[in-house]
Amino acid sequence: MVSANREMVVYCFDTLVAHYNSEEAPPAAFDDGLHPLFVTWKKIVNGGDPRLRGCIGTLEARNLISGFKDYALTSALRDRRFSPIQAKELPLLECTVSVLTDYETANHYLDWEVGKHGVIIEFTDPDYNTRRSATYLPDVAANEGWTKIEAIDSLMRKAGYNGVITEALRKRIQMTRYQSTLFTMHYSDYVSYVKETRGEAPCIVGAKPRNY
Repeated sequence: MVSANREMVVYCFDTLVAHYNSEEAPPAAFDDGLHPLFVTWKKIVNGGDPRLRGCIGTLEARNLISGFKDYALTSALRDRRFSPIQAKELPLLECTVSVLTDYETANHYLDWEVGKHGVIIEFTDPDYNTRRSATYLPDVAANEGWTKIEAIDSLMRKAGYNGVITEALRKRIQMTRYQSTLFTMHYSDYVSYVKETRGEAPCIVGAKPRNY
């Protein structure tokens, strides 16, 4: 099984740095394969808890190399919930890559474990008779301190449902659960890795150099 690893995160940082410099990123240093994947960017300000700056991926299998290249940029620059990440924010960023595995059809909306499973829900909006769907990665509910019901209700809102959430509606949810492997790296660790493996630190055109 393919697991998320350091080289995948390095490639995401490489891709973002290359974007700011209008150049090509160095080749990926991990094996290609077909897997669903996500890229998450968070920003650490004044030593506080990391704040989400972008998270986009695909629940369908993608080539890992092209997938991480695409979603590193999409999640950083085109997550509609946030303004695009600017080059000056790079030193404050951490990146997490997720490789999704073990898709299973759940028996009901509570048939999953917080911290272990990510969940995909699908249901029919009774107010508009439209299908809605949304997903949370395995770490979301645990990080938020949610119960299963709190996570499901939040997912229904994320899917765009604004009506009253009833137990009867929850029971009509179709759920797929999945697992994932993660790897997280802060920009400073990325810089150290690049120095060690390539002999020089990454440089952003027009940005002030920063010592680590």
